[in-house]
Amino acid sequence: MERSIVTTEDGSPSIYVKAIDECYHSTHGARQESEHIFIQTALRQHASKRLSILEVGFGTGLNALLTCIEAPLRELDVHYTGIELYPISGQEIEQLVAFSHPHEDVFLRLHQVTSSGFTPITSHFQLKKLEVDFTQIEIEENSVDIIYFDAFSPEKQPEMWSQERFDMLYKACRPGGILTTYCAKGVVRRAMQHAGFVVERLPGPPGKREILRARKLDI
Repeated sequence: MERSIVTTEDGSPSIYVKAIDECYHSTHGARQESEHIFIQTALRQHASKRLSILEVGFGTGLNALLTCIEAPLRELDVHYTGIELYPISGQEIEQLVAFSHPHEDVFLRLHQVTSSGFTPITSHFQLKKLEVDFTQIEIEENSVDIIYFDAFSPEKQPEMWSQERFDMLYKACRPGGILTTYCAKGVVRRAMQHAGFVVERLPGPPGKREILRARKLDI
């Protein structure tokens, strides 16, 4: 799969995939998009200090990096699982590392994780990476507090956004769990609602009118 590094409007990098004509992040700003959708709208909204986070689409590791940076600021203990069937290459990591300043060492440690178990990155953050097909796995029920849903768009990867997958993610969430995604399409919102989530449409980052936040209510 042919990929190339591109610089988005806020100066942060992303990866462009020619075969599907899609970027890993918004071209209006990769970092500001991730901070808005995943850090501000999900991580900072959960009351617990001990968090199990699942990311669907680990990609460049940007969401994990921003979460790792945020964790000590809020005195969090984060166990983070990233799912990515097509990890970025060593050459791509080298091209991206300069943009992670002043956290290059953390960025590199995130990408050096190879074990399927949790690896400490900092005293506040442990990472497990799964090189698997999201559509073929099951997540343990009541095991996740926050889900970053960052797959390619439903037009490009419809199987990732199926009702079956959102049903599974709802069961995986603990009561009070939060799922956020950049995609605000009606079909996605309805699939989340049908699974049992309470879904909000929220203002998006630059270049995006709306995003979705789904919650599993306390029982």
